[in-house]
Amino acid sequence: MGKCKSLTLLFVVVLMASLLAACNNEANGNSSGSSDDETEVVFIPKMTGNAFFESGNDGAQAMAEEEGFNVKYDGAPEGTVANQVQIINSAVSSGADAIAISSVSSDGLNDALQKAIDAGIEVVTWDADVNPKYRSVYINQGTPEILGKMLVDMAAEQMEDPTAEQKVAWFYSSPTVPDQNAWVEYANTYIEEEFPNWEIVTTQYGEANEQKSLQVGESILNSYPDIDAIICPDSTALPAMAQAAANNGLNAEDVIITGFASPNSMRQYIENGTIKNHGLWDVTEQGALAVYIANYLAQGNELKVGDTVDVPTIGEVTVEPNTVQGYDYEAEDSGIIVLPERIVFTKENTNDYDF
Repeated sequence: MGKCKSLTLLFVVVLMASLLAACNNEANGNSSGSSDDETEVVFIPKMTGNAFFESGNDGAQAMAEEEGFNVKYDGAPEGTVANQVQIINSAVSSGADAIAISSVSSDGLNDALQKAIDAGIEVVTWDADVNPKYRSVYINQGTPEILGKMLVDMAAEQMEDPTAEQKVAWFYSSPTVPDQNAWVEYANTYIEEEFPNWEIVTTQYGEANEQKSLQVGESILNSYPDIDAIICPDSTALPAMAQAAANNGLNAEDVIITGFASPNSMRQYIENGTIKNHGLWDVTEQGALAVYIANYLAQGNELKVGDTVDVPTIGEVTVEPNTVQGYDYEAEDSGIIVLPERIVFTKENTNDYDF
């Protein structure tokens, strides 16, 4: 009996010590964000250091904290296929549960993403898509029809007579970035139908590099001194183009500059009259939605075309077929969620937003 009592006492002591250690860990915050049963989503931007992508990460981190999963923000200052492949491979090696990526190429990441899928990692895209065979859901800011038309209309509404002859330039990041090219392709079709007197005099690329984009902006102004409008569907090209105009003493009365970028990156140009408007969507919401869906899938849930999901702080969203983006590829487990709204920023409303 004495031996049994000793063993019982030892068991009680060990149990109490374990409970005390657990309490201490919780008090020190060690259980928050590091539990083995929490999923990890790797949130990958095209590049780091850009206001648009940093705002997307703000939304992603807020959603993760609210819902109790982990988000690792992993990018590189240079938006290249090689850098993104390395980040995807790192996610596979570290045992991540899901990836949410804004791709720099529609096909350059295929092999790396297939390895991730083979390793059991869920793949979601946001902002810029990949080949839809290599992801489950694309969190899309708007279809080419929506965004291409929006770009043209933001320029047209600033013209005294948009049906008259206008010399217009396109300026964005790269000929290989799928989202921007799709918008511009539809926009050119829309221009042919609605504004046939517009002439697209040049299409230039800044490779998502601030210094190069500023140089390209200066070059457009120097090469086409009678340019009427420059449309920049890129969050690096637009502020660079506005700065190039300001450097040359030009304002919105001299040349129309519009496109897509975050309000925080463009506010000074709105306020000093360099530009009159620009557009975007709530990228913090887009980042939040991307990681929520990635985590939802990583938890073992299925999402098929036609399904709806009730997302905290955002509301109900629907998985649309890939055809809404113009893709031929269709599959039950591959679809698109389109953000519910987009915003045109002007001097009247820009201070209502902070991202």
